[in-house]
Amino acid sequence: MTASNKDKSPSWSVTDSENYYGLKRWGGGHFSIDSEGFMQVHPLRDQRSIRIHDIVREAAEKGLKPPLTVRIQDLLHTRVIQLNELFREAIKDERYAGRYRGVFPIKVNQLREVVEEIQDAGKPFHYGLECGSKPELMIAIAMHKDPKSLIICNGYKDDEFIRLALQGVRLGKEIYLVVEQLSEVPRIIQISKKLGVTPRIGFRIKLATVGEGKWASSSGEDAKFGLTSPEIIDAAKRLKRAGFTDSLRLIHFHIGSQVPNIQTIKKATVEAARFYCELKKMGFPMELMDVGGGLGIDYDGSRSNYESSMNYTMREYARDVVYNINTVCRDSGVTVPDIVSESGRAIVAPHSILITEVCDRISKTAVGPKPSPKNKKVNPILRDLQAILDNEHESSPLERYHDALQKKEESNNLFSLGYLDLAERAQADATYWAICQELCEQTKNGSYTPEDLESLPQMMADQYVCNFSVFQSLIDHWACKQLFPIAPLHRLNECPDVDATLVDITCDSEGKVSSFTDVEDIRQTIRLHKLKPKDPYYLGVFLVGAYQDIMGDLHNLFGRVNEVHVFLEDDEEDGFYIEDSIKGFTASDVLGFTQYDGHILTRRMKKQIDRATKADEIKPREGTRMLDEYAELLRGHTYLAT
Repeated sequence: MTASNKDKSPSWSVTDSENYYGLKRWGGGHFSIDSEGFMQVHPLRDQRSIRIHDIVREAAEKGLKPPLTVRIQDLLHTRVIQLNELFREAIKDERYAGRYRGVFPIKVNQLREVVEEIQDAGKPFHYGLECGSKPELMIAIAMHKDPKSLIICNGYKDDEFIRLALQGVRLGKEIYLVVEQLSEVPRIIQISKKLGVTPRIGFRIKLATVGEGKWASSSGEDAKFGLTSPEIIDAAKRLKRAGFTDSLRLIHFHIGSQVPNIQTIKKATVEAARFYCELKKMGFPMELMDVGGGLGIDYDGSRSNYESSMNYTMREYARDVVYNINTVCRDSGVTVPDIVSESGRAIVAPHSILITEVCDRISKTAVGPKPSPKNKKVNPILRDLQAILDNEHESSPLERYHDALQKKEESNNLFSLGYLDLAERAQADATYWAICQELCEQTKNGSYTPEDLESLPQMMADQYVCNFSVFQSLIDHWACKQLFPIAPLHRLNECPDVDATLVDITCDSEGKVSSFTDVEDIRQTIRLHKLKPKDPYYLGVFLVGAYQDIMGDLHNLFGRVNEVHVFLEDDEEDGFYIEDSIKGFTASDVLGFTQYDGHILTRRMKKQIDRATKADEIKPREGTRMLDEYAELLRGHTYLAT
């Protein structure tokens, strides 16, 4: 989908940009555009704002150029506080007798600075941590400070995992071992007895309810994790026989990440609450019900049950969870549990912005067709193509396209056979693309576009080369086709007049972004501004704080980008300050990750330079300069030096 005629209007305003890029739909009140066309972030959703372009400028002054991750720490605080307060509000309104005891799932963003900020924001609410691996548990136990907050242990567990969790219990921490597989029960019993520790245990249930969206396979009876109904009975009996009846206190379920439909969440909550009530009636001192993750982010702003959206709000989510648990427990005559949720994406996604600079433009029409050939000896194919280009009104757009396509194929064949030289092939290609561009503009003005012409806008779109790696910074877009809002950081008071897709600087054809958010559909292109010489053009990719920060690999050895942590500050001239600056990986860093030692590489380079110097292939001074440049590259950033 391309921009409409309105997008091309000379009277373009910042309101038009807000509408086209969807800021008010997906921004949650956190983003706007000022009168000068600069993107702003409102961390606290009030009148205070920060120009994101100013952050990029100040980071550059510190030597941290894009690609750049910008963390708006006040926004992270806001999301933690918002979730906890909405659950408290729902509990009060429903007269619910239990508490809300949320935990942050470390896997969503394991970065220390993120976990620390979440803990700081969640301190008044005794907000805890969830871990799904031994390293994550090591983080959780060491970082955990509040004895009134929870540590929830999910995932497959070996003896070392169980032992570490129980050692945490000995340190006074409220840690729950959630049983994912029946085989974990006897090992928990055995190790607990050996250490002399009474464990806190939860059961993860395989619900019949199946989730929706990209991660629906996390739920249902074929799910990877959890206990079936017969296994729950078996596990419960084993605990009773071992004298661990008092240990079972929690029920857990998870129906997937980014659940788009609130009805699915309601259904799962009701089903799980029934399990809680039944175990309570069986004599177990059940105290907690963990509803897992799934609270979504509205990436496209459509407020629908599309996989990149959600048809509910955080407020509705909290109210429905509380209401349905309350109703089931009341009907069963059972005391309500404290409620735990493991919301991760909804907490961290909005706070992080990926900034990239457009460093080049690839256009099929950058070099236009030559003038109409006058020489009668000119190949008829070229004359025919030029005639199609000049024949704007005598034939329908569809007919002109079919004719041009035929001639284009004929010119390719003639070139392969040696009947067209390179200059003639270039003229044929340029004329063909000029025809396609003309047809593309014509179809925008019509109410109906023939099927054969529907792909023209995408085919004719320019490619904006962006200084970043999709595989490192937007891995969910590549692997799961997750959509992220993208918009320029400036010039938003100007009409964007170029239909474009984005390509990264990796040596991989899949390093591109060609799907963009839209309220009704998925755009195949995004409308951007023409590049100006010596005027940097910055794009922001928004809502990338979940998974993207931590899951990127070392594809092409680019590594982690530069990063700044930003806080509001009214006393500062631009309304903010950068608290922390973190340089991205150097070439030496990423080479070390793949078992290359920078010092050894340098020595090997020196041997080759010395050999070339002795052979008088290069001068000694030149050799010294080459070695210095190589060493400097090892210390430098992996991305393009723009």
